Parts: sequence; C-alpha cells; structure tokens
Amino acid sequence: MRVLSPSALAGSLALAVSFAVLAPAAHAAERHYVPLQQRLSAEQLKATGLDTLSPQQIQLLDQLLAQDQDAQVQEAVKQIRAERRGLPEEAAAREPVVGQLKDGAFRGWSVGTVLELENGQRWRVIEGSLYLGKPLAAPKVTIAPGMVGSTWYLQVEGQSPKAKVRRVE
Repeated sequence: MRVLSPSALAGSLALAVSFAVLAPAAHAAERHYVPLQQRLSAEQLKATGLDTLSPQQIQLLDQLLAQDQDAQVQEAVKQIRAERRGLPEEAAAREPVVGQLKDGAFRGWSVGTVLELENGQRWRVIEGSLYLGKPLAAPKVTIAPGMVGSTWYLQVEGQSPKAKVRRVE
C-alpha cells in the first residue's frame, strides 16, 4: 500500500475537486447546444437566409456556434471562480489573488481589520499585525492560500509580515 505525504494528498485532492467542478460545466456547454434547424422554425430559417445554406454549411455553422458557446461558458466559470476565490465553499480555486487595496492611506492592520481590494473583495485579518510609520497609497497586495484548509495570507508589496485573512462576503 502506498502512503501519500500530506502535501501530495492535498495536491491530489485539489486536482480531483478541480476536475469535479470544471468537467460538468464544460460538458454542459456541449450537451445544451441546440442545432439551428431545431431551434428555428422554417419561417425563421427562410427570413434569415439560412434555408439557402447546404447541409455542410449548416453543420459548420452549428459547430462554430457550439464552440463559441463552450468558450463563453468556460470564461464565465473562470470569472465566477475568480470572484468567489477565498470564500469557504470555493475550496478548488486556490490560486493567489493579486490586487491593490482601495485608494486611501494604508497604515497597516491588526486582528479584525477589514481590507478591501479595488476589485471589491473584502478580507478580514484574523491573525497578525503591521503598523507602518509612513502611510502607503493603495499598495499592491498578494493574498495566497496556505498549504491546507481554508487558510489565506495577505502580504503588502515591499513588506515582510503577512496577515492571516479570511474572505468576507
């Protein structure tokens, strides 16, 4: 019997969860495309001039439209994941968040501080503190996932301390 290290197990689990979340969305786009001849009436086909196309041309047009629909679904999934990153139920989206704090004088954080990024995401400090003598204007930040669980760490560009944070809806 092969025993996996905790990091290998976490990586395998993340991959399995990612596949389980992405596969249905990708398959749904293929499954739900309705060919033109099924979705348009004879009158609509005639009014649009599609009735003059050969069966091969209709098939190619259906294929192109299905590919476009699939691309749009994939982009929507990607966008939703980015918006939901860091929320407890979105364990699969564990890529770092790179952004900028909203405009204003930034002097640091302590436990309970809520930091808002320009993209609207809000993160509450649950551990750690930082005080800057000289305020920074809208500094760049990276919020990276911890090794396991729902732990995330925020770091301001050019500063070494990190804050343990949790996404606020």
